[in-house]
Amino acid sequence: MVRTRRVQALIVAALLLVVGAGISGCGSSSGGGGGGSDKGGTIALLLPETKTTRYEEQDKPNFERRVHELCPKCTVIYSNADQDPAKQQDQAEAAITKGAKVIVMSAVDVKSASAIVQRANAQGVKVIAYGRLIPNAKIDDYVSIDPYKVGQQQARTQMQALAAKGKKTPRIVMINGAPTDSNAKPYKDGALNIYKQQGATIVKSYDTPDWSPDKAQQEMEQTVTSLGKTGFDGVYVANDGMATGAVAALQGAGVDPGTQSVTGQDAELTGVQRILAGKQLVTVYQPIKKIAETSAELAVPLAQGKTPPANLTPDKVNNGSKEVPSALLATTPITKDNVNQTVVKDGFLKVNDICAGSYASACKAAGVG
Repeated sequence: MVRTRRVQALIVAALLLVVGAGISGCGSSSGGGGGGSDKGGTIALLLPETKTTRYEEQDKPNFERRVHELCPKCTVIYSNADQDPAKQQDQAEAAITKGAKVIVMSAVDVKSASAIVQRANAQGVKVIAYGRLIPNAKIDDYVSIDPYKVGQQQARTQMQALAAKGKKTPRIVMINGAPTDSNAKPYKDGALNIYKQQGATIVKSYDTPDWSPDKAQQEMEQTVTSLGKTGFDGVYVANDGMATGAVAALQGAGVDPGTQSVTGQDAELTGVQRILAGKQLVTVYQPIKKIAETSAELAVPLAQGKTPPANLTPDKVNNGSKEVPSALLATTPITKDNVNQTVVKDGFLKVNDICAGSYASACKAAGVG
């Protein structure tokens, strides 16, 4: 009888070990880069503004989708600061109070954002810098593009187009991004690198607060008033939102924007439409979907107290405080010749939206569809 009981006990113990191993195995499943779906976690996504349409239309939905694919029980606390650093600080504080274990933040003002990081550090909350590097702060990861290369891509494409028009040493107007954005200076420096190499002259240069299309329009109007309609050959604009304002100012002054090889960035719908219509030369396609997804794949395991896969952040960027594990994703210049092969093929923009209304004929001429 005693022997029978011992055998039964051994069988039960063995079964418990098997079941326990199975449960442990399920809990450690990464789901392709994130944490296990059997466990929840709270993640805050803090974006900087709404004037650039990508944040609400691309970054937010793609980030939230990927988080919930990896972790159905996870919660995303979303806030947009509308270009107000103090508001973003309040939003971060509120997210920490609500139990966020990770803050994924595109900072309005990268310098003042260090206070948010310090507060998060004190509470044991992880911080992922999204798109914009936060200097001199103990952030955990950084996901973005190489802004210096973007500036080079914009200027190189523009210089090629101007050379084809016979403008070998063109006069360039530069409408740069907000000085509070850590990417604005490298965009500008990358473009200046190409302009210097190829003999361009900068006749006007603006650093535009808030990346504001309205302010960009005013800057372009001031340029035309100051230099006249023929006092410049090309217009460098750091993103598509501001290009909207610059193009409007050119048209309002009677200057054909097609003659100015206007640049942009973000592959916004309106930017791609202007390219097809001949009003803008180029935009730069950031892999926003991939940036959002990679950030989500880092955030989910961090929210669950786990270590993200190292292959998600193969690069290192020194932010003045540490060598930050980073993912720097490739960017692509978009002209009318490769709209199909890039933003359409990737599903970033839909043909029906690009070619709506008056843009149908431009799409047909460029073979988009």
